[in-house]
Amino acid sequence: MTGPLVVAVPSKGRLQEQTLAFFDRSGLPVRQARGARDYFARISGLPDATISFRSASEIAREVGAGSVHLAVTGMDLLHETLGGAQDEIRPGVSLDETAPPPAHVVTRLGFGHANVVVAVPQAWLDVVTMSDLADVAARFRLKHHRPMRVATKYVSLTRRFLTGHGVHDYLIVESPGATEGAPAAGSAELIVDITSTGQTLVENGLKVVDDGVIMRSEAALVASLEAGWSDKVRTAARTMLTRIAADARARSVKMIEAAVTPSVSLFEAARIRFGATAPFTGGNGTGGGPAIFLCPTKTVHGCAAWLLETGATTVSVRTVDYVFEAENQLWLDLARRL
Repeated sequence: MTGPLVVAVPSKGRLQEQTLAFFDRSGLPVRQARGARDYFARISGLPDATISFRSASEIAREVGAGSVHLAVTGMDLLHETLGGAQDEIRPGVSLDETAPPPAHVVTRLGFGHANVVVAVPQAWLDVVTMSDLADVAARFRLKHHRPMRVATKYVSLTRRFLTGHGVHDYLIVESPGATEGAPAAGSAELIVDITSTGQTLVENGLKVVDDGVIMRSEAALVASLEAGWSDKVRTAARTMLTRIAADARARSVKMIEAAVTPSVSLFEAARIRFGATAPFTGGNGTGGGPAIFLCPTKTVHGCAAWLLETGATTVSVRTVDYVFEAENQLWLDLARRL
């Protein structure tokens, strides 16, 4: 591709709302010229980038085909669409952290959490583990003269997971609708589906097998390694990721200002004890003025108490909007893959 940086975003629903809110918070407000029905949009202040609204099921395919550079999608859809159909998902193997080739996870977004699980009827009291399910599948064939049916939208993930756990005698029933209702309707014996709370499964008389969590999914910003990454596209991507990283960094820290004489030893002690970074001496840069630095949110109270014990007369803590840093790890990690 020789055009702009193309970023695919879900075209509707809660995931679209959360994605646009994430971009806005990161200083990347999305503007649709013709309103909400427009399938394309621009990012304010980033002329070499365009937003392309796609269906959730389409986005992962576009990443694999290299038709987009960046995309927001669920990790479940990424692994379902791009994961090797013949690769078994064996016990202890996690799909949660990395993307299948040819994709790269730039950053997880902190929303869209849900688990892809194996669920069986609550009446199956003898099925607690996947090993139990493998035994039931073998006996089911002998008793009913047909394979056990599994309703799911996740055909590839289901095959890989069941095979990896020794379940071989089954039939996939593709379920484009409400999968959790398949056992009650008599169209399947069990299901593989995605759930955020598990409540719908319970309401339909189902339970999750103890070791039947295939993956813990979340929305992520991913990059296609098959796309054409021209210099112009790389520059736009770096700018975009710099803003995203600055927002993420700001949300992980607080700025502390302490009325105490700044010194190298003070900053070094704060760094070692509390993970404080980015010290500023204040005043004219010669040591005058308060000690100002960034502190991880989880240690800020301990750091404030320590500063008072050290001799500070007052300690103020405030949030910061963005923290821009010369070294952007999000971009560096992506650049190494391109």
